[in-house]
Amino acid sequence: MSSHVWCHGPKCHTEKTQDRVRGTKGSKVLRTKKVKQTNWNQDSFYKYFCSNGCYNDFANTHFERIVAIAPRNEPLETPIDDPIKETNETNYGHRYTSTHIRLKGVDTQSE
Repeated sequence: MSSHVWCHGPKCHTEKTQDRVRGTKGSKVLRTKKVKQTNWNQDSFYKYFCSNGCYNDFANTHFERIVAIAPRNEPLETPIDDPIKETNETNYGHRYTSTHIRLKGVDTQSE
């Protein structure tokens, strides 16, 4: 495997930054950036993009085709126990009531 890949951002080569300038005097170009392949990015989409901006440009350009790979025609559901409604009252110079729904076995807060 190569130690670098070219950024897949569709506008990467148009961004006017010094690290993209290549060529000799009189024939300069802006070039797509290389993305170094590291342990940090090897298992994520970041191995194909030099920045979040380039990733967002790619996703916004191709989102219809990306979603077409695995369309969702039905909602996903997670089984839960009956929710517990909790009401808390506090008094900070005025009465304040808040209501929270706690999902037993789903919320990461302590049970």
